[in-house]
Amino acid sequence: MTNPLLLDEQLCFPFYAISREITKRYRPLLDPLGLTYPQYLVMLVLWEEDEQSLKAVGERLHLDSGTLTPLLKKLEVSGLIRRIKNPTDERHIKITLTAEGRNLRQQAERIPLALKEVLGVSEEDLELVKQTLNRLTLKMNGTD
Repeated sequence: MTNPLLLDEQLCFPFYAISREITKRYRPLLDPLGLTYPQYLVMLVLWEEDEQSLKAVGERLHLDSGTLTPLLKKLEVSGLIRRIKNPTDERHIKITLTAEGRNLRQQAERIPLALKEVLGVSEEDLELVKQTLNRLTLKMNGTD
C-alpha cells in the first residue's frame, strides 16, 4: 500500500504547481499592459461583457467580494475601470470599462497565442486539459 501522505499522491499538488507555473509564464506577457494575472482575469470578464455587477464578476471568477474589491480598486486607480454605486442601494456596484480599459483589449489579444507558444504544448493537449478541468470545476460547484 502506498503512503497516502506522499506529496506525489496528493491531487492538490499538481494543481498548485501548474497554477504557479502558468501565472509565472503570464507575468512577462502582462507586465507591458500593467496588469497582474488576477487583474487580467477581471479584464477578460469585462471585455466579454462590459457593465456587470460586482456580484456577477465575482461569480464568474469564483471570487468573493473581499478578494475582488482590492483588484477592482487597483484597476480603477489605473484608469481601466469605473465602479459605479447604485444611488438607491450602495451595496450594488456596477463595474464598467473606461475608454482606456476598452483600448487595452487590442494589446491583450496577443496574449493567448503568446502563452501557447511559451508553453510549447499542442493545441490538442491544451484543449483536453481545459475540458477536463472545466468538467471538474462544474462537478465541484455542483453545476454538472
